[in-house]
Amino acid sequence: MLSRVAETLYWMARHVERAENIARLVNVNNLLLMDLPKGISPGWEPLIHIIGSHENYLEHYADFSEKNVLTYMTIDKKNPSSLINALSAARENTRTVREIVPREIWEGINSLYLYVKDHNVELINKRHRFKHLRHVIDSTLMIFGTLDATINHDEGYTFIRFGSLLERADMTTRIMDVRSATMRDMPTDLPFENIQWISVLRSLSAYQMYRQQMGVRVRAEDILKFMLLSESFPRAITFCLNELNSLVSTLPNNTEILEHINHSIDDLHKQDINTLKGKVLHDYIDELQIDLADIHSELAKQYFLV
Repeated sequence: MLSRVAETLYWMARHVERAENIARLVNVNNLLLMDLPKGISPGWEPLIHIIGSHENYLEHYADFSEKNVLTYMTIDKKNPSSLINALSAARENTRTVREIVPREIWEGINSLYLYVKDHNVELINKRHRFKHLRHVIDSTLMIFGTLDATINHDEGYTFIRFGSLLERADMTTRIMDVRSATMRDMPTDLPFENIQWISVLRSLSAYQMYRQQMGVRVRAEDILKFMLLSESFPRAITFCLNELNSLVSTLPNNTEILEHINHSIDDLHKQDINTLKGKVLHDYIDELQIDLADIHSELAKQYFLV
């Protein structure tokens, strides 16, 4: 496979995954703010921290009002990680490899991009946003499901899966880091702490699977254990890294990237979950995000045009 095609498929999948994550983040934050009293509400600013765009945001907006943050997250083309930009990039990448991917994938991504473009006002409207963002989530899941069922599971599919899983792992670490930091800054003796931890799980579509595996009780330590170490939940870091390991094992010249992935897996299992609190948790997640960036860099160096 041409390195240009492999890189395009990789980024196509990353951008579709990013679009789904952005839509889910906005919807879950909206529900969280309805559940919490206004006096202890974290507001909308944490979403900007999650996508790592705080400085860029402040270049264009004076405050973190609901309208400003929603605009920036969904339809602002000045935000590289906005919903519309993620889908635009996915659409352009798909267009250049239309001979490789099934026709339904091009039609699905193109239609979703046009849907968001046509409903840009409704996406920031309190009355309609949930319905339209739910459509985005459902459409991206359908795109990945169609890919899995209709494309040859060859090297091209390997790079598609790799892009999706790496983007997913990165977003999981960002959500855990920012949400835990937000809760550190709030009173800990309030009955609303569980609601916020539940929102972390819901941001990752993990609440039901968490309860099946870890029990009904919601505790910070159990959530961290589940989201970091679960080998069966698709958005857990260990699951994603194990899948990346399996995918890379099928590729040639994989020694160095396998070393990076296995280092991250080994480091995860060495962590004492009970000590991952406050600054210790933040510092470890920083290391984990650096590891994920290194995995991407090694993949690009080995298989893409650089």
